[in-house]
Amino acid sequence: MSPPPTPELGMAALSPGGAPGCNGPVSSAGAGLVTDQEHLCLVMAMLPQGKNWRSMGKGLALGTLLTSFMLLLYSYAISPLQVSMTETPIPSACSSLRAPARLPSSSNASRSLSGRRCLPKRDIMFMKTHKTASSTILNILFRFGEKHRLKFAFPNGRNDFYYPSFFERSQVRDYRPGMCFNIICNHMRFQYEEVRKLLPAGATFVTVLRDPAYLFESSFHYFGRIIPLTWKLSGEDKLAEFLRDPWRYYDPNGFNAHYLQNLLFFDLGYDNTLNPSSPRVEQSIQEIDQRFHLVMLLEYFDESLVLLKDLLCWELEDVLYFKLNARKDSTVSRLTGELYQKATAWNLIDAKLYRHFNATFWRKVEAYGRERMAEDVARLQEENEKMTRICIDGGRPVDANAIQESAMQPWQPLGEKSILGYNLKKRIHKKHRKLCRKMLTPEIQYLTDLGVNLWITKLWSRVRDFLKW
Repeated sequence: MSPPPTPELGMAALSPGGAPGCNGPVSSAGAGLVTDQEHLCLVMAMLPQGKNWRSMGKGLALGTLLTSFMLLLYSYAISPLQVSMTETPIPSACSSLRAPARLPSSSNASRSLSGRRCLPKRDIMFMKTHKTASSTILNILFRFGEKHRLKFAFPNGRNDFYYPSFFERSQVRDYRPGMCFNIICNHMRFQYEEVRKLLPAGATFVTVLRDPAYLFESSFHYFGRIIPLTWKLSGEDKLAEFLRDPWRYYDPNGFNAHYLQNLLFFDLGYDNTLNPSSPRVEQSIQEIDQRFHLVMLLEYFDESLVLLKDLLCWELEDVLYFKLNARKDSTVSRLTGELYQKATAWNLIDAKLYRHFNATFWRKVEAYGRERMAEDVARLQEENEKMTRICIDGGRPVDANAIQESAMQPWQPLGEKSILGYNLKKRIHKKHRKLCRKMLTPEIQYLTDLGVNLWITKLWSRVRDFLKW
């Protein structure tokens, strides 16, 4: 186990060009996240072609009508929250629901990096970034919070905090000034001061990053159908065509353009269109470093979870996982060396961000101890494999059309079913039955299990199913 090499920041020839149009076929879709942007993009994407123009026209008209009705219904159903400008202090700790007032050290205490016994940390902000295995981490947090009856700050009616708008406290379900929460972890565009006012002073802030070139590749294909800037691209390899001359297609003010450049920096609340040489970039990276206690790396996911477990003083069982929301063939990158360099150069701010936290990550590994890390990673992988044998029918993920139980069906991208899921074994020992189901439950279903009313998400799902989108 050794640190990865710092990405070579090769400078591709990037020249400004004209503004792109919104014509041509769509390529791929975003999934696992329902946003208002989908609604507009769907209308723009469903262009009539050939002999099917009559039926497609009817579908377009019906879809527009239903979508408009849904948005109108939402505007009437949810009244604006009037938040007083008078700040109410947040208590030093949030009370969990019906949790014991005192934790018996024999059953709940663990050992920290220093070897001293410690109590599990329960106040957590997880900044859920896109295309970074963050749905898997979300499942870990859902399980821990449910097990200990903690208070989640959840969105209202949907599964994100009105992304890509900046996060505001008023977006939290049933929020009132002075309310205190233990965990906040759904997708948002980060705004530190707003989040800070929801959590106790001692809350732990964590997030996860991914090599920007591979994240760009994943985001480009995953969100393609809701990014009109990509519809103009032709040919079999649209990503390669885009990277040949990005400014020919890219407009920073374009609809959903944030998915196409420096997405990590954008998610974390900063201006992703800055000149990479601007001092503000380095200042922002230092600010992130000061605010977050741990920045994990997708490329070293198991090592990241070991560090998370140690930071939060959790048990090994708390960080067991199955890979959720994985896209079919997503593990196989098609980036050649040249395209990797171009993708890195195009996302240069994210590359600088990743390089900084790649260095801090391995300093944390060194402090933890490389030998100890290798042993703990091996234990985690061994336990994950054990749970795979116990829980998963066939021992592997399957295509969406092979998933037998609707409760195990993950949210799918627009126009395709490329997200893999699992089948739960029929016969599981009572000891593991509950844990198996929780570990395999997709985000939307788990939120519902936790009492979140996702009526917007579910209504939109039914509209899509009816129109076969």
